[in-house]
Amino acid sequence: MPEELKAPSIWKLYLRGTITNSLGLAILFGLYHATPQAVIIALGLQWLVFIVHALPFSSETFYDLSGSLTHLAVILTPMVSVTRARTPRQLVCAFASVIWMTRLGSFLFLRIRKDGKDERFDAIKQCWLAFLGAWTLQAVWVVLIQLPVLLINQIDDTAPLGAADAVALVGWLFAFFYEALADVEKFTFRSDPANRHTFITSGLWSYSRHPNYFGEILMWCCMAGAVSVAGIATGDASLQLAWLCPAFTTVLLLKVSGVPMVEKAGEKKWGSDPAYRNYMDKTSMLLPWKPAPPLPPAPRISTGVSTKALMKKFDSPRKETQEMV
Repeated sequence: MPEELKAPSIWKLYLRGTITNSLGLAILFGLYHATPQAVIIALGLQWLVFIVHALPFSSETFYDLSGSLTHLAVILTPMVSVTRARTPRQLVCAFASVIWMTRLGSFLFLRIRKDGKDERFDAIKQCWLAFLGAWTLQAVWVVLIQLPVLLINQIDDTAPLGAADAVALVGWLFAFFYEALADVEKFTFRSDPANRHTFITSGLWSYSRHPNYFGEILMWCCMAGAVSVAGIATGDASLQLAWLCPAFTTVLLLKVSGVPMVEKAGEKKWGSDPAYRNYMDKTSMLLPWKPAPPLPPAPRISTGVSTKALMKKFDSPRKETQEMV
């Protein structure tokens, strides 16, 4: 245990680890009845990477990459292990998820390789149980995110394609490119040494404070919508569980590890900066909206005495001295 970590702190971390692991395992147990194979694969791979690399090296380097590989394993295993004639809806859902996973996983891995570490793990790495909790919750995240894909691909999809599928596909593509562009903009901004101590307010980031999260949530709403419509057409109520995916994503990003953590870090760095306050107070948090107006110029401080009066005041003693001489 590091010397700077006091006893109360380590017990708080053990408590946190107990809660996160218990909650994660409880959720996975509930999901096991809907998709047992995915639960076993996700939890097994995440704990394997934790035991082999993360714990002995106290490293989160492969956290995001292992998450991407787990997504891939969870999607492909049922596709190749069960012989079934796949419908266009099933194939598009699976292919779209693989594309999303590849793009996001590569981006996150390159980012952590560039930064050297992920600050989110600094505290919990000091306690193995709390650190394990992050990997358990990632297994939960993988299964819940992939739930629409898993549900639609484990049934005989007999629902005809319709306008709802087209709308869902267009919406998903828009959200995917929107999130990707937001990530690229921020990555490019942070890569410039001149921006090292400032925050991004340009591009998509001028229309909302978290455009990448907006794209992520919209993407999975579109995916769940397509699966849900198929469930209504076939009378299979189990497909409505697909909405757990965007619901979980929304709660996670807006209430847990997304917005709260990012904005807490921002407040710590720039909370007293008037420009940052103007951006935070007048820019939409999630939905794209009009940019914040420019920060008004600082008011001029008036002394209450005009320059002419001051000159007259200083000139008077000089004139009196000249007259005396």
